[in-house]
Amino acid sequence: MPPNLRSDVLLDASSVEMATDAALESLKNTDPGEHPIRVALLGCGMMGQEHISYIQGYPNLSISFLCDPHEPSLKKSMNVLQEFQKDGTPLELPELLQSEDELLERANDIDLLVIASPNHLHTDTIIRWGSRDISILCEKPVAVSLEQHSRLSAAMKSTDFCARVWVAMEYRYIPAIAKLLDLIPTIGDIKMITIRENRYPFLHKIGEWNRDRNCTGDTMVEKCCHFFDLFRLISGQEVNLPEVKTMLQRGINYQDEESQHEIPIIDSAFVIFPFLKSETVASGSNAMGCLELCMFAEGSRHQEEIIVTGTTGRVEAYLPENKVFAYNRPGTKEWNDRTEPPPNSSIQETVYDCSDVRKVHGIETEIPTHGGYHYSSTAIEWHKLIGALSTHNETGKWEPEVKLADGLDAVRIGLQATQSI
Repeated sequence: MPPNLRSDVLLDASSVEMATDAALESLKNTDPGEHPIRVALLGCGMMGQEHISYIQGYPNLSISFLCDPHEPSLKKSMNVLQEFQKDGTPLELPELLQSEDELLERANDIDLLVIASPNHLHTDTIIRWGSRDISILCEKPVAVSLEQHSRLSAAMKSTDFCARVWVAMEYRYIPAIAKLLDLIPTIGDIKMITIRENRYPFLHKIGEWNRDRNCTGDTMVEKCCHFFDLFRLISGQEVNLPEVKTMLQRGINYQDEESQHEIPIIDSAFVIFPFLKSETVASGSNAMGCLELCMFAEGSRHQEEIIVTGTTGRVEAYLPENKVFAYNRPGTKEWNDRTEPPPNSSIQETVYDCSDVRKVHGIETEIPTHGGYHYSSTAIEWHKLIGALSTHNETGKWEPEVKLADGLDAVRIGLQATQSI
């Protein structure tokens, strides 16, 4: 069960109120040369709590600060922190804060900042912390408007910007998607990529900010930047932005809610586009992509489907089934009579069960894999992030798998899709 849905009350109110004093005393008694990576979470809602649950499974991470203006979220985060505490280690209570300004004053006590606040706050937070020698894991999206996109793009190119940013695009690490990525070289030149998500409506958030397109960037940014990131990753090519075309529907969900907006957020869409021609593509026309989204399809057999077709084969990933199906096109030897459809014997299907997340990612060590909302992909994200932090400490090189530029590119496609109706 995802951490934020657990209802067990593990820390009572008095325990939570004592957390700040306990954390300060712990810091006084710690040898500064031996401390683990000191983590601060800015935003303690659903995703913040999922991050807490995984952080608690890694002995080289320690949560020093939890920051959220909503006190119930802080209390729930403390419960998650205790429930997922590392076996055999004493519980270290973090300091609890309720404003980013307070957290910024403690920046020298933080090695890694996790930004899991509402979407529209991400850009200003990255810029505010960007001039500090600190590592940042920022939840998607990194911007919600063209104005924010422009400001953040300019800021990261500034000589004052020295923070090391990793954007949380954990869909890359979902086991079936990771396996699909591994199989891409077997299908020839990519010609078509289809990503389909049929799911339930957005869940409730504090203050219902995720119903306001000005706070989310609208659904093509808030939800689909994950998918636009995958389009770029799978193809190795950039989307031809002027050619993005969208059909969409609004006002289907949330009509029974008290708070209504003049323009509702997007509930469903088809988005089609070509990719820019890559010099590495050997033959024919450039690839094309299609995104299908439906946010009122709770009964679907598959919530996510990714289908990639190349000149010599095809791979298909399905979730939550967590399986990948791979096919190779039959040659003239297997299908010699072209006046008839290919015989069944000429079609070779290989099925990959991706339920073992460690096996898919080739990880031999133990990692926390309790699932959460993203098929344990958040665990892989943390495993890889810790590796990048270790490499930086040893070599001075910061090599994130998901750069700030990747997050900006995914947002830019989502903004274009919203405008290209």
